[in-house]
Amino acid sequence: MVTQKQRRLWAFLAGLACVMWGISGLFAKSLFNTSPEITPMWLSQIRMVTSGIILLIVAAVLKQKPIATMKNKHDAWTIIAYGIFGLLPVQLFYFIVVQQANASIATILQFVGPFFVMGYLAVTHKQVMRRIDVLAAICAFIGVVLLATHGRFNHFALTPSVLFWGLLSAVGVATNTLIPISVLKRVSSLVVTGWGLLSAGICLMIVHPQMPHIPNTPHIWLDVVAVIGTLIPFQLMTNSLRFIKASTASLLDAFEPFSATVGSVICFGLVMTPMDWIGSILVVLAAMALNISPKKKKVKKTHQ
Repeated sequence: MVTQKQRRLWAFLAGLACVMWGISGLFAKSLFNTSPEITPMWLSQIRMVTSGIILLIVAAVLKQKPIATMKNKHDAWTIIAYGIFGLLPVQLFYFIVVQQANASIATILQFVGPFFVMGYLAVTHKQVMRRIDVLAAICAFIGVVLLATHGRFNHFALTPSVLFWGLLSAVGVATNTLIPISVLKRVSSLVVTGWGLLSAGICLMIVHPQMPHIPNTPHIWLDVVAVIGTLIPFQLMTNSLRFIKASTASLLDAFEPFSATVGSVICFGLVMTPMDWIGSILVVLAAMALNISPKKKKVKKTHQ
């Protein structure tokens, strides 16, 4: 039986995980600003390979049989597809936007991801869109337009490249959600995510092998460790779902763009216009609105 104290604790930890995700984008931006040798490709490779190995070691210690999982061809190919078409765009394209713009814009654009999931389910599963889904989609679209133009519709504040990679990272959020569903019903999330990250990282290394000359300073490696450290919030969020509702977790997601935006303003001098704030809030609120479920009315039984 989950107590109220446990719910409050894990709600706090889930919120903390979202804040840590937002802050990780700031560390990535710091890395890109420090040296031109540090690229989104290299950071994605290091992050995914290292994180994948750590997760698989933890899974092995917990006796979740990570090697045995990959002996099942169907599961193996699904996990590899999850890594390449799900985790890779979420990581790489996100970092490209962080480099070209900032962590705030990268995080907010990723919040459009649930609408791609909604569109996919509407087309393939004939899922009927609720009125609130349509309104949320319109709000998200308006929010992205305001971010892209600062409210001046004859002027683009975001470059086409930032908008392109940002929306592709949002598509990655959708594929990242949809692809592993069937496997996660049978296999531990540690194993699925570990192999997914490792396969995506190896794929990037094959496509674009690089050994950049990284300045060997404590500052650089502290930032790299901080970015890789997002393994911690991942586990916090995953474990919190045992104690809090998924709808509650989705509401706490708002802390991610909030922390990324505030951090960008404080640390990197990001100037947010009123229209930027309105656009950001619209996108975040629209994404959270998708998780609103109407309460079922209790049917009173009448005895004749």
